[in-house]
Amino acid sequence: MIDFSLTKEQVMIQKAMREFAEKELLPNYSKYDQSETFPWEQWKKMAELGVMGLGIPSEYGGQPADQVTTGIIVKELARGDVNSAYAATFSGLIGVIVKYASEEIKKEWLPEFAKGERVIALAVTEPHMGSDVGSLRTTAVKENEYYVLNGEKSSASFAMDCDAALVFAKTNPDVKAQGVSCFLVPMDTPGLTRQPYKDMGARAIRRGSFFFDDVKIPAQNLIGEENKGFYQIVGAFDVLRVLLSLQAIGAAEKSLEETMGYVKSRTAFGKPLAKFEGVSFPIAEHYTKMMAGQWLCYHALWMHDKGLKHSKETAMCKYYCPEEAVKAIHSCLLLHGHYGYAQDFPIEQRLRDVTSLELADGTAQIQKIIISRELMGREYLPY
Repeated sequence: MIDFSLTKEQVMIQKAMREFAEKELLPNYSKYDQSETFPWEQWKKMAELGVMGLGIPSEYGGQPADQVTTGIIVKELARGDVNSAYAATFSGLIGVIVKYASEEIKKEWLPEFAKGERVIALAVTEPHMGSDVGSLRTTAVKENEYYVLNGEKSSASFAMDCDAALVFAKTNPDVKAQGVSCFLVPMDTPGLTRQPYKDMGARAIRRGSFFFDDVKIPAQNLIGEENKGFYQIVGAFDVLRVLLSLQAIGAAEKSLEETMGYVKSRTAFGKPLAKFEGVSFPIAEHYTKMMAGQWLCYHALWMHDKGLKHSKETAMCKYYCPEEAVKAIHSCLLLHGHYGYAQDFPIEQRLRDVTSLELADGTAQIQKIIISRELMGREYLPY
Protein backbone atom coordinates (compact mmCIF):
# COMPACT_ATOMS: atom_id res chain seq x y z
CA MET A 1 0.00 0.00 0.00
CA ILE A 2 1.27 3.49 -0.88
CA ASP A 3 -0.14 6.39 1.12
CA PHE A 4 0.58 9.92 -0.15
CA SER A 5 -1.62 11.69 2.40
CA LEU A 6 -0.26 13.93 5.13
CA THR A 7 -1.13 13.21 8.76
CA LYS A 8 -3.71 15.38 10.52
CA GLU A 9 -0.91 17.04 12.47
CA GLN A 10 1.06 17.76 9.28
CA VAL A 11 -2.02 19.30 7.65
CA MET A 12 -2.49 21.57 10.69
CA ILE A 13 1.18 22.57 10.61
CA GLN A 14 1.01 23.22 6.87
CA LYS A 15 -2.04 25.47 7.31
CA ALA A 16 -0.47 27.39 10.20
CA MET A 17 2.81 27.92 8.34
CA ARG A 18 1.02 29.08 5.20
CA GLU A 19 -1.02 31.63 7.15
CA PHE A 20 2.11 32.86 8.92
CA ALA A 21 3.98 33.16 5.62
CA GLU A 22 1.13 35.14 4.06
CA LYS A 23 0.57 37.50 6.99
CA GLU A 24 4.07 37.98 8.42
CA LEU A 25 6.71 37.04 5.85
CA LEU A 26 5.41 38.03 2.42
CA PRO A 27 4.56 41.68 3.28
CA ASN A 28 8.15 42.22 4.48
CA TYR A 29 9.93 40.07 1.90
CA SER A 30 11.38 42.95 -0.12
CA LYS A 31 12.31 45.05 2.92
CA TYR A 32 15.31 42.94 3.89
CA ASP A 33 16.42 42.58 0.29
CA GLN A 34 16.43 46.31 -0.35
CA SER A 35 18.10 47.17 2.97
CA GLU A 36 20.46 44.15 2.72
CA THR A 37 19.86 43.38 6.39
CA PHE A 38 19.33 40.09 8.19
CA PRO A 39 15.64 39.39 9.04
CA TRP A 40 16.08 39.24 12.82
CA GLU A 41 12.47 40.24 13.44
CA GLN A 42 11.21 37.36 11.32
CA TRP A 43 13.74 35.02 12.91
CA LYS A 44 12.35 35.73 16.39
CA LYS A 45 8.75 35.24 15.23
CA MET A 46 9.64 31.89 13.70
CA ALA A 47 11.41 30.89 16.91
CA GLU A 48 8.20 31.59 18.83
CA LEU A 49 6.44 29.14 16.50
CA GLY A 50 9.06 26.49 17.22
CA VAL A 51 10.64 26.64 13.76
CA MET A 52 14.17 27.26 15.07
CA GLY A 53 13.99 24.32 17.45
CA LEU A 54 13.08 21.66 14.89
CA GLY A 55 15.09 18.51 15.52
CA ILE A 56 16.63 19.86 18.74
CA PRO A 57 15.86 17.67 21.79
CA SER A 58 13.40 19.14 24.28
CA GLU A 59 16.04 19.32 27.04
CA TYR A 60 17.78 21.99 24.94
CA GLY A 61 14.61 23.96 24.23
CA GLY A 62 13.67 22.37 20.92
CA GLN A 63 11.17 19.84 19.69
CA PRO A 64 11.51 16.55 17.80
CA ALA A 65 10.41 16.62 14.17
CA ASP A 66 10.64 14.15 11.34
CA GLN A 67 12.20 15.46 8.14
CA VAL A 68 9.02 15.19 6.07
CA THR A 69 7.31 17.59 8.48
CA THR A 70 10.36 19.87 8.38
CA GLY A 71 10.16 19.83 4.57
CA ILE A 72 6.51 20.87 4.68
CA ILE A 73 7.41 23.79 6.95
CA VAL A 74 10.30 24.89 4.72
CA LYS A 75 8.14 24.90 1.59
CA GLU A 76 5.35 26.91 3.23
CA LEU A 77 7.73 29.50 4.70
CA ALA A 78 9.43 29.93 1.30
CA ARG A 79 6.10 30.90 -0.22
CA GLY A 80 6.35 34.04 1.90
CA ASP A 81 10.08 34.64 2.09
CA VAL A 82 12.71 32.39 0.52
CA ASN A 83 15.47 33.74 2.76
CA SER A 84 13.58 33.46 6.05
CA ALA A 85 12.84 29.82 5.19
CA TYR A 86 16.52 29.11 5.88
CA ALA A 87 15.54 29.14 9.56
CA ALA A 88 13.90 25.75 9.09
CA THR A 89 16.27 24.50 6.39
CA PHE A 90 19.28 24.86 8.66
CA SER A 91 17.77 22.40 11.14
CA GLY A 92 19.58 19.85 8.99
CA LEU A 93 22.87 21.56 9.84
CA ILE A 94 22.07 21.85 13.55
CA GLY A 95 21.63 18.07 13.51
CA VAL A 96 25.43 17.81 13.28
CA ILE A 97 25.70 19.55 16.68
CA VAL A 98 22.87 17.49 18.16
CA LYS A 99 24.46 14.23 17.05
CA TYR A 100 28.17 14.83 17.48
CA ALA A 101 28.93 17.80 19.78
CA SER A 102 30.03 17.63 23.41
CA GLU A 103 27.47 18.16 26.13
CA GLU A 104 29.06 21.53 26.96
CA ILE A 105 28.61 22.76 23.38
CA LYS A 106 25.01 21.53 23.23
CA LYS A 107 24.07 23.28 26.48
CA GLU A 108 25.74 26.51 25.44
CA TRP A 109 24.48 26.83 21.87
CA LEU A 110 21.32 24.80 21.22
CA PRO A 111 18.90 26.62 23.60
CA GLU A 112 19.96 30.03 22.25
CA PHE A 113 19.60 28.82 18.66
CA ALA A 114 16.13 27.39 19.38
CA LYS A 115 15.05 30.79 20.78
CA GLY A 116 16.21 32.55 17.62
CA GLU A 117 18.85 34.48 19.54
CA ARG A 118 21.89 32.91 17.87
CA VAL A 119 22.70 31.98 14.28
CA ILE A 120 25.22 29.33 13.25
CA ALA A 121 26.75 29.34 9.77
CA LEU A 122 28.34 26.56 7.72
CA ALA A 123 31.92 27.11 6.55
CA VAL A 124 33.05 24.45 4.06
CA THR A 125 33.70 26.17 0.71
CA GLU A 126 37.09 27.77 0.03
CA PRO A 127 38.24 30.08 -2.78
CA HIS A 128 39.85 27.23 -4.72
CA MET A 129 37.22 24.54 -4.12
CA GLY A 130 33.54 23.91 -3.48
CA SER A 131 32.15 20.39 -3.27
CA ASP A 132 35.55 18.64 -3.13
CA VAL A 133 35.75 18.69 0.67
CA GLY A 134 38.83 16.48 0.66
CA SER A 135 40.85 19.30 -0.96
CA LEU A 136 40.45 21.79 1.91
CA ARG A 137 43.47 23.98 2.67
CA THR A 138 42.27 25.44 5.95
CA THR A 139 44.20 23.66 8.71
CA ALA A 140 43.59 22.93 12.38
CA VAL A 141 46.69 22.01 14.39
CA LYS A 142 46.38 20.54 17.89
CA GLU A 143 48.39 22.41 20.54
CA ASN A 144 47.85 21.05 24.05
CA GLU A 145 44.18 21.73 24.91
CA TYR A 146 43.52 23.88 21.85
CA TYR A 147 43.32 23.75 18.06
CA VAL A 148 44.85 26.56 16.00
CA LEU A 149 43.05 27.31 12.72
CA ASN A 150 44.53 29.03 9.68
CA GLY A 151 42.99 29.56 6.25
CA GLU A 152 40.03 31.10 4.44
CA LYS A 153 36.41 30.11 3.92
CA SER A 154 34.22 31.62 1.21
CA SER A 155 30.57 31.82 0.21
CA ALA A 156 29.18 31.25 3.70
CA SER A 157 25.51 32.09 4.21
CA PHE A 158 24.85 34.24 7.33
CA ALA A 159 28.56 35.14 7.33
CA MET A 160 27.97 38.71 8.55
CA ASP A 161 25.31 37.95 11.17
CA CYS A 162 26.16 34.54 12.61
CA ASP A 163 27.40 34.07 16.17
CA ALA A 164 29.44 30.99 15.29
CA ALA A 165 30.27 28.76 12.35
CA LEU A 166 30.74 25.05 11.84
CA VAL A 167 34.19 25.15 10.26
CA PHE A 168 35.63 22.20 8.37
CA ALA A 169 39.43 22.05 8.36
CA LYS A 170 42.27 19.61 7.72
CA THR A 171 43.64 17.96 10.85
CA ASN A 172 45.62 15.49 8.75
CA PRO A 173 46.91 17.26 5.61
CA ASP A 174 48.48 14.06 4.25
CA VAL A 175 45.12 12.52 3.31
CA LYS A 176 42.01 13.89 1.62
CA ALA A 177 38.51 13.36 3.02
CA GLN A 178 39.82 11.12 5.81
CA GLY A 179 41.75 14.06 7.29
CA VAL A 180 38.89 16.58 7.70
CA SER A 181 37.50 17.63 11.09
CA CYS A 182 34.63 19.88 12.17
CA PHE A 183 34.82 22.68 14.75
CA LEU A 184 32.37 25.13 16.24
CA VAL A 185 34.12 28.51 16.10
CA PRO A 186 32.54 31.56 17.83
CA MET A 187 32.78 34.74 15.78
CA ASP A 188 34.34 36.74 18.62
CA THR A 189 37.43 34.49 18.69
CA PRO A 190 40.65 36.54 18.25
CA GLY A 191 42.21 36.22 14.80
CA LEU A 192 38.88 35.62 13.02
CA THR A 193 37.66 38.27 10.57
CA ARG A 194 34.90 38.33 7.95
CA GLN A 195 34.07 40.18 4.77
CA PRO A 196 30.65 40.59 3.08
CA TYR A 197 29.75 39.99 -0.58
CA LYS A 198 27.61 42.13 -2.88
CA ASP A 199 25.32 39.47 -4.30
CA MET A 200 22.68 39.54 -7.01
CA GLY A 201 20.12 37.88 -4.74
CA ALA A 202 19.65 36.29 -1.30
CA ARG A 203 20.90 39.59 0.12
CA ALA A 204 19.17 39.09 3.47
CA ILE A 205 21.31 36.07 4.33
CA ARG A 206 24.45 38.19 3.84
CA ARG A 207 27.03 35.79 2.45
CA GLY A 208 30.71 36.41 2.92
CA SER A 209 34.18 35.04 3.67
CA PHE A 210 35.88 34.06 6.93
CA PHE A 211 39.62 34.53 7.49
CA PHE A 212 41.45 32.51 10.15
CA ASP A 213 44.80 33.84 11.36
CA ASP A 214 46.06 31.65 14.23
CA VAL A 215 42.51 31.29 15.56
CA LYS A 216 42.80 29.39 18.84
CA ILE A 217 39.77 27.41 20.04
CA PRO A 218 39.33 24.92 22.93
CA ALA A 219 39.64 21.24 22.03
CA GLN A 220 36.08 20.68 23.26
CA ASN A 221 34.89 22.70 20.24
CA LEU A 222 35.82 19.74 18.04
CA ILE A 223 32.50 18.34 16.80
CA GLY A 224 32.60 14.57 16.79
CA GLU A 225 35.83 12.66 16.25
CA GLU A 226 38.98 14.10 14.75
CA ASN A 227 39.29 13.32 11.02
CA LYS A 228 35.61 12.28 10.79
CA GLY A 229 34.16 15.66 9.76
CA PHE A 230 33.67 14.74 6.11
CA TYR A 231 31.37 11.86 6.97
CA GLN A 232 29.37 14.04 9.36
CA ILE A 233 28.72 16.73 6.77
CA VAL A 234 27.83 14.24 4.03
CA GLY A 235 24.92 13.07 6.19
CA ALA A 236 23.82 16.66 6.76
CA PHE A 237 23.99 17.43 3.03
CA ASP A 238 21.60 14.57 2.33
CA VAL A 239 18.96 16.54 4.26
CA LEU A 240 20.04 20.11 3.52
CA ARG A 241 19.92 19.65 -0.24
CA VAL A 242 16.34 18.40 -0.15
CA LEU A 243 15.21 21.25 2.10
CA LEU A 244 16.90 23.79 -0.17
CA SER A 245 15.01 22.22 -3.07
CA LEU A 246 11.72 22.70 -1.22
CA GLN A 247 12.59 26.37 -0.66
CA ALA A 248 12.83 26.74 -4.44
CA ILE A 249 9.55 24.91 -5.00
CA GLY A 250 7.69 27.02 -2.43
CA ALA A 251 8.82 30.24 -4.09
CA ALA A 252 7.92 28.98 -7.57
CA GLU A 253 4.54 27.67 -6.44
CA LYS A 254 3.59 31.05 -4.96
CA SER A 255 4.78 32.83 -8.12
CA LEU A 256 2.62 30.55 -10.28
CA GLU A 257 -0.43 31.22 -8.10
CA GLU A 258 0.13 34.98 -8.33
CA THR A 259 0.54 34.67 -12.09
CA MET A 260 -2.70 32.72 -12.47
CA GLY A 261 -4.54 35.49 -10.66
CA TYR A 262 -2.92 38.10 -12.86
CA VAL A 263 -3.61 36.45 -16.23
CA LYS A 264 -7.24 35.88 -15.28
CA SER A 265 -7.75 39.59 -14.61
CA ARG A 266 -5.68 41.14 -17.43
CA THR A 267 -7.16 41.19 -20.93
CA ALA A 268 -5.87 41.31 -24.50
CA PHE A 269 -8.00 41.52 -27.63
CA GLY A 270 -11.14 41.37 -25.52
CA LYS A 271 -10.22 38.17 -23.65
CA PRO A 272 -8.52 37.33 -20.35
CA LEU A 273 -4.89 36.37 -20.94
CA ALA A 274 -5.61 33.01 -19.28
CA LYS A 275 -7.67 31.99 -22.34
CA PHE A 276 -4.62 32.06 -24.62
CA GLU A 277 -2.75 28.76 -24.82
CA GLY A 278 0.55 30.61 -25.04
CA VAL A 279 -0.19 31.78 -21.49
CA SER A 280 -2.03 28.85 -19.92
CA PHE A 281 0.20 26.05 -21.28
CA PRO A 282 3.48 27.31 -19.72
CA ILE A 283 1.70 27.64 -16.37
CA ALA A 284 0.36 24.09 -16.67
CA GLU A 285 3.81 22.76 -17.57
CA HIS A 286 5.63 24.52 -14.73
CA TYR A 287 3.02 23.61 -12.15
CA THR A 288 3.29 19.95 -13.17
CA LYS A 289 7.06 20.05 -12.74
CA MET A 290 6.79 21.71 -9.34
CA MET A 291 4.36 19.05 -8.14
CA ALA A 292 6.69 16.33 -9.40
CA GLY A 293 9.62 17.98 -7.63
CA GLN A 294 7.67 18.37 -4.40
CA TRP A 295 6.87 14.67 -4.19
CA LEU A 296 10.42 13.72 -5.16
CA CYS A 297 11.57 15.79 -2.16
CA TYR A 298 9.02 14.33 0.24
CA HIS A 299 10.01 10.83 -0.89
CA ALA A 300 13.69 11.53 -0.21
CA LEU A 301 12.86 12.89 3.25
CA TRP A 302 10.61 9.89 3.93
CA MET A 303 13.55 7.64 3.06
CA HIS A 304 15.71 9.57 5.52
CA ASP A 305 13.11 9.17 8.27
CA LYS A 306 12.99 5.43 7.56
CA GLY A 307 16.77 5.15 7.80
CA LEU A 308 17.12 4.24 4.11
CA LYS A 309 20.04 5.31 1.94
CA HIS A 310 18.91 8.26 -0.17
CA SER A 311 21.99 9.99 -1.62
CA LYS A 312 20.73 9.39 -5.16
CA GLU A 313 17.26 10.73 -4.43
CA THR A 314 18.70 13.75 -2.60
CA ALA A 315 20.90 14.58 -5.60
CA MET A 316 17.92 14.22 -7.93
CA CYS A 317 16.02 16.77 -5.84
CA LYS A 318 18.88 19.26 -5.78
CA TYR A 319 19.60 18.91 -9.51
CA TYR A 320 16.00 19.14 -10.67
CA CYS A 321 14.03 21.41 -8.33
CA PRO A 322 16.02 24.68 -8.15
CA GLU A 323 16.70 24.59 -11.90
CA GLU A 324 13.04 24.07 -12.77
CA ALA A 325 11.89 26.57 -10.15
CA VAL A 326 14.07 29.28 -11.71
CA LYS A 327 12.54 28.49 -15.12
CA ALA A 328 9.04 28.68 -13.65
CA ILE A 329 9.64 32.01 -11.90
CA HIS A 330 11.26 33.46 -15.02
CA SER A 331 8.20 32.45 -17.02
CA CYS A 332 5.96 34.09 -14.40
CA LEU A 333 8.00 37.28 -14.68
CA LEU A 334 7.50 37.35 -18.46
CA LEU A 335 3.77 36.66 -18.15
CA HIS A 336 3.49 39.68 -15.83
CA GLY A 337 5.18 41.84 -18.46
CA HIS A 338 6.82 45.00 -17.15
CA TYR A 339 5.08 44.52 -13.79
CA GLY A 340 7.03 41.33 -13.23
CA TYR A 341 10.30 43.14 -13.87
CA ALA A 342 9.54 45.88 -11.35
CA GLN A 343 10.59 45.77 -7.72
CA ASP A 344 7.04 46.63 -6.68
CA PHE A 345 6.20 42.93 -6.98
CA PRO A 346 8.09 39.95 -5.47
CA ILE A 347 8.66 37.94 -8.64
CA GLU A 348 11.92 39.58 -9.74
CA GLN A 349 13.34 39.13 -6.23
CA ARG A 350 12.32 35.48 -6.15
CA LEU A 351 14.11 34.97 -9.46
CA ARG A 352 17.31 36.37 -7.94
CA ASP A 353 16.91 34.56 -4.63
CA VAL A 354 16.08 31.14 -6.08
CA THR A 355 19.00 31.39 -8.51
CA SER A 356 21.21 31.31 -5.42
CA LEU A 357 19.67 27.94 -4.53
CA GLU A 358 21.03 26.50 -7.77
CA LEU A 359 24.50 27.16 -6.34
CA ALA A 360 24.02 26.25 -2.69
CA ASP A 361 25.39 22.92 -1.43
CA GLY A 362 26.39 21.68 -4.88
CA THR A 363 25.33 22.68 -8.38
CA ALA A 364 23.31 20.53 -10.78
CA GLN A 365 26.57 19.25 -12.28
CA ILE A 366 27.74 17.94 -8.89
CA GLN A 367 24.36 16.31 -8.31
CA LYS A 368 24.54 14.53 -11.65
CA ILE A 369 27.94 13.10 -10.70
CA ILE A 370 26.37 11.73 -7.49
CA ILE A 371 23.39 10.29 -9.37
CA SER A 372 25.68 8.64 -11.93
CA ARG A 373 27.86 7.21 -9.14
CA GLU A 374 24.85 5.71 -7.39
CA LEU A 375 23.45 4.30 -10.63
CA MET A 376 26.62 2.90 -12.22
CA GLY A 377 29.17 2.56 -9.43
CA ARG A 378 32.20 4.43 -8.09
CA GLU A 379 34.48 2.91 -10.69
CA TYR A 380 32.86 5.20 -13.28
CA LEU A 381 33.48 8.45 -11.38
CA PRO A 382 35.55 11.10 -13.22
CA TYR A 383 37.97 11.32 -10.27
